[in-house]
Order: sequence, then C-alpha cells, then structure tokens
Amino acid sequence: MARDTGRPLRADAQRNREKILAAAVRVFTEEGLDAHFERIAREAGVGTGTLYRNFPTREALIEAAYRNEVARLCEAVPGLLATMPPHEALRAWTRRFIDYATAKLGMADALRAVVASGTNPYAESHELIQAALTSLMNAATAAGAIRTDISPTDMFAALAGIALTSAGPDQREQAERLLDLTLDGLRPTPPRAPDN
Repeated sequence: MARDTGRPLRADAQRNREKILAAAVRVFTEEGLDAHFERIAREAGVGTGTLYRNFPTREALIEAAYRNEVARLCEAVPGLLATMPPHEALRAWTRRFIDYATAKLGMADALRAVVASGTNPYAESHELIQAALTSLMNAATAAGAIRTDISPTDMFAALAGIALTSAGPDQREQAERLLDLTLDGLRPTPPRAPDN
C-alpha cells in the first residue's frame, strides 16, 4: 500500500513498510490497544526509528494496518481470476475475506480508538470490498458457474453475517462450513425436466 505522500518508496523502504503493517496487525490482534511500538518494530525486523518515520502516531499505524488489510483483500482479485476458474477464484477469495474479518475483529479495540480520535479508517472499505466481490461474481456469472439472481450486495451480506458470527480464530472450521454452504447455494439450478 503506497504512502499518502504520493511519492513511490524505494523497494527496501516499501518492504519495511509492509513488514511493519503485517506485524502491527498481528500485535494489535494479540495485545489490543496496549501493543507497544517496540514489539511491533522487533516483529517486523526494523528499528523503532523506521517505524516512527513511517507512522508517527499509534492511530496512523492502526489505520494504515487496517487499510492495508483491505487493499490486500481487494488486490488479490485479478491474480485469483488469472490463475483459476471464476467459481474457484470466488471460493478462494471468500476464505481471504474471513482472514480479513478475523484481523479486523482482533483489532476492534484499536480501530475504535482511531474512530474516537476523529479518523474514519473504514472510509471507502465497504465500496472497495463490494467492487472486488462484484468483479468475482461477474466473472463467475459470465462463466455460467453461479446463479444470476443473487447480487453482489446479497453475497456481501451473507459474508458479513458469517464474519459476524464466525470470524474468531477458534471458529475457523465453522466459518469454512458456512462459506461452503453459501457458495453451494450460488450454483445454478439445473433446468427441470418437463412433466409427463
């Protein structure tokens, strides 16, 4: 995820930034708002100075980590569609959606603190995720792999429901079963044989 300055980062700086964001998600998920910058820097394999240069405040780091999770989820779509049939790409992406939801759930306290500070880390995330899901469903519909009467909005609501009830790390098996049930419901129904 590019920095807000609009200037591209050097490759090593970009790698460091990505390592910091991944470590931040893990540490905030484990420790909540009390997570220490020193531990995040250590887990990322960078110095605290590097972390503070990229993210001068706790709120900036939390927001960037969350937005990076959204970007990773959405940016996965073209690669999935390029390497597998559309219905399999949709199935693989829904698993990534649950990974994203689990990270978001783990960071809930930290994200609430960002919102309380007057920043909205969720701005545009719904639209980005909806667009990614729409791309996948359009491809699967065009391939005849899913029903045409289920909209991406319907599917997003189903995924959000699964995430709401089963996004905890200890609920992964249940989430997988619910995803399979939902995706099986997307299969096109074969035409009925005429009554004799």
